[in-house]
Amino acid sequence: MDQKDSLLDRITNRTARVGVIGLGYVGLPLALLFEEAGFPVIGFDVDPAKAEALHRGESYIRHIGAEKVSQAFARGRIVATTDFDRLGECDAVVICVPTPLGRHREPDLSFIRSTVAEMAQRLRAGQLVVLESTTYPGTTREELVPPFEARGLECGTDFFVAFSPEREDPGNPRFHTQNIPKVVGGIDPASQEVATALYGAAVAEVVAVSSPEVAEAAKLFENIFRAVNIALANEMKMVLDRMGVNVWEVIEAARTKPFGFMPFYPGPGLGGHCIPLDPFYLTWKAAEYGTWARFIELAGDINTSMPAYVVDRTAKALNRHGKSLKGSRVLVLGLSYKANIDDDRESPSFEIIEKLREGGATAAYCDPYIPVSRPGREHDIGLASVACSGEEFARHDVLVVATAHDDFRVPSLYRDVRLVVDTRNLMAPLDLGPGGPEIVQA
Repeated sequence: MDQKDSLLDRITNRTARVGVIGLGYVGLPLALLFEEAGFPVIGFDVDPAKAEALHRGESYIRHIGAEKVSQAFARGRIVATTDFDRLGECDAVVICVPTPLGRHREPDLSFIRSTVAEMAQRLRAGQLVVLESTTYPGTTREELVPPFEARGLECGTDFFVAFSPEREDPGNPRFHTQNIPKVVGGIDPASQEVATALYGAAVAEVVAVSSPEVAEAAKLFENIFRAVNIALANEMKMVLDRMGVNVWEVIEAARTKPFGFMPFYPGPGLGGHCIPLDPFYLTWKAAEYGTWARFIELAGDINTSMPAYVVDRTAKALNRHGKSLKGSRVLVLGLSYKANIDDDRESPSFEIIEKLREGGATAAYCDPYIPVSRPGREHDIGLASVACSGEEFARHDVLVVATAHDDFRVPSLYRDVRLVVDTRNLMAPLDLGPGGPEIVQA
């Protein structure tokens, strides 16, 4: 029996040991999914605190409950470790590490490259390696295959390589790792076959494509689609504000059309690990081929300008109340990048807080999901969340709604508030009664 058939047999029998490198928002749910499907799993991370927490039955990601973690680890099929020597025990290894941008919006593949170097040292015949980290077309073929083949093994015969983009949406009650279709592109037919079999054993639907480049580009296209349309919504907001037209009402009217329109909503800027970063992976690669992705770059410029727009609107709103931004107390509602989760990666709230400080304001934040701010890729505001209470809210000159947490949808919180700058249209449905705060859309 050759290496491919042997691996396929172990996948079919659920005896193939699956390794997942990177136990964050993508890797942890994937590791738990493979365990739930009956596979023995080893989760790898450089942070020993994560491995220790998981073995205690604790979850460090809020929307992945501790009960799910504790039940999985109690069954004994899954372990978490920082010992990368155990990669050799795995029949399939899935790489889920970050792919950030550098200072000049260039792709930073350092996490992929360091992980590939660890894997290459321990690669053995019969292993499948799948990259899930979002990146530009060609990365899987260029960055994984040569270091592996330098070991004297042949891709498609001795080992197998594929790309399958992550499609996590933290906090989404309808879609999760198991029921989101999984795009898979193998380097060669044998790699495609084993990678498709692996994911097919754990997820509801596998979408096979002709190459890893197609899979890599599909992931970028998904996120660029959102980024461009959000930029359009943001630009419409700024234009319509000058005209005195409510963009939220416009969107609700437009979405009644049963064809040819899909609603996207404005906000204070883009957040999360994907949409603010991924489009620039394609623009960078496009330049290598002598072309300029102008539409994508323009959308990026609009979206990255939104925190400054929010601060400007806040300053003007304060002026109408006889106050300047300098010396004012500003409370930003929400540090996470989307509602009802504890994920603050690339959140525009960080830049809003920094720009408020630059303008001389005393800035604080309230977020029940993030009690203490964490240092990010570019920002470290060094704050702890204030209490989510009407008394605390009333102590500030203006509130800036940056995240539409359900916790903020309580009318009594705003009883003694004077001014709210709302970037999410959170305030509109609330019945605040007479004498409520001035609401400024931003």
